[in-house]
Amino acid sequence: MNKVVIYPGTFDPITYGHIDVIKKALKLFDKIVVGVSNVSNKNYLFSSEERIDIVNKALFKDLKLSKKKIVVVSFNSLTTDLCKKFKSNIILRGLRAVSDFEYEFQLAGMNRKLNNNIETIFLMSDVENQIISSKFVKEIVKLGGDIKKFTTKSTIKSLKDKNDNYE
Repeated sequence: MNKVVIYPGTFDPITYGHIDVIKKALKLFDKIVVGVSNVSNKNYLFSSEERIDIVNKALFKDLKLSKKKIVVVSFNSLTTDLCKKFKSNIILRGLRAVSDFEYEFQLAGMNRKLNNNIETIFLMSDVENQIISSKFVKEIVKLGGDIKKFTTKSTIKSLKDKNDNYE
């Protein structure tokens, strides 16, 4: 039986924390659907199309991960609807710190209420990546800092190109 997991997020941009979670999930699941959320209530640095391109380059060009096991899609629906579309009953979420837990716990509960066949599992990135957040990465780039320890080469290029356009 093919086990498919849905890994939703904004990935604005993708970081080594996200990538850690994906790599760990590759050991547990047959297929990972990386769902790049495009709900309109967020203030994104990158458009949905740009984020999908960034995630694809990071995973497949920079890291050479398997396209057979990972698919990257955009979605602007409920995560539970994305699960239905890909015939999955598992949502994957990453945890960095205790501060993430309350929000993630509530989100998992709401998804369970929307569809009681869906389970949410949590994976933690490795210790050295638990402090990384997309928000901090964007801020460091904006202030001219070095983000090599936080994300891939192609993502850094996309961030710098975007930042140069705003200067």
